[in-house]
Amino acid sequence: MSQFLMPSLGADMESAILMEWLVKEGDSVTKGQVIAEVETSKGVIEIEVFEDGVVEKLLVEEETECAVGMPLALICSNKEETKEPEVIEEKSLQDEAEKELIRQEESINQEEPVVQNEPLMQERIKISPAARRRADELGIELTMITPRDGVIQLSQVEAVRTKVLPKPKEQPKVDTIKSPSKLESKDGMRQAIAAAMSRSNAEIPHYYLSTPINMTPALTYLDTINQERSIQERILPVALLLRAVVLALTEVPQLNGFWREDEHQVSPEIHLGMAIALRKGGLMTPALLNAQELNLSEMMSAMSDLIIRTRKGKLRASEMTQQTITITNLGDLGVERVYGLIYPPQLAVVGLGVIEERPWVEGDALCIRKVMTATLAGDHRATDGRTGAKFLDKLNQYLQKPKELL
Repeated sequence: MSQFLMPSLGADMESAILMEWLVKEGDSVTKGQVIAEVETSKGVIEIEVFEDGVVEKLLVEEETECAVGMPLALICSNKEETKEPEVIEEKSLQDEAEKELIRQEESINQEEPVVQNEPLMQERIKISPAARRRADELGIELTMITPRDGVIQLSQVEAVRTKVLPKPKEQPKVDTIKSPSKLESKDGMRQAIAAAMSRSNAEIPHYYLSTPINMTPALTYLDTINQERSIQERILPVALLLRAVVLALTEVPQLNGFWREDEHQVSPEIHLGMAIALRKGGLMTPALLNAQELNLSEMMSAMSDLIIRTRKGKLRASEMTQQTITITNLGDLGVERVYGLIYPPQLAVVGLGVIEERPWVEGDALCIRKVMTATLAGDHRATDGRTGAKFLDKLNQYLQKPKELL
């Protein structure tokens, strides 16, 4: 029997709220099946189980805030007999010890009543990390809150705030400029991005490369094949670019993977992290899983589905944690070059700029062509500029021979 733990959905994540169980005790589950939905600062994420088995016990109720690594359920594998794991026995012994300690304390209190030292009482109160931070910010005493299932939750702290704390008096309007940092600090997603990018800038020695690419052959070919398709089946240029990135990575795989435990780890699968802007603001980079298995049409379909589900908040945990490289495309905003920061523990970021008409030399002739600047940010611990240059060269070669992208 194994424990199903609250997964880490990002290096900056400390906890999440388990919103809904999609299975019940006794249900059979298969590897990759979505069994719960959790809410993080990035939105509602579906989390999957990673083994076949039977749900023996659900350990956490819905709408409970859980720290990363906290046991959520017990899964009895199909390969083992149903039996109580040792960890449960140890927990039972621990519970008995705690009960005995409480009985001893109650006995002492009856003989010699004393006022408990407040800090010692707070140490015995179990509270989620987010709830403790919020209580400290508001100056709320933990003894004012009755724990729910033994743990004080963030929602309980907020409830005390609205009932107990007085409403702040309305301050007179002053013509001053508010600090952007204070405004943005209330945005959980912005804080998560800031934490990840600060770590990237501090830990990763970046190198940057860029190259202009003549997109006229690829766009001309795309127009040709789209004429034979219905409007719903047409391929967008970005799908063509993603397909070219994947094929270039199959020839220069050193950029696809992770830097972990001071080691360069190349991934055999290509999980493209796509930077997607949300309609209400913010940015997410879910993974287009196993992109190396998708042809051009499948790439377009998978990309569209991922964008829709991202904006609806219907992503899976694997799509939030398995990115092997990130693609950021700001061409729709007219940006010529994109120099990104690598999201640890990944090794590289590919940037795609605007496709625009520019002067272009072909042989002895000066002409006008559709041109895009592609950039690469690489981790110098794992690769060097020569490796990055090879990748950009392969990317260019595939876009000059677009028939190979089908």
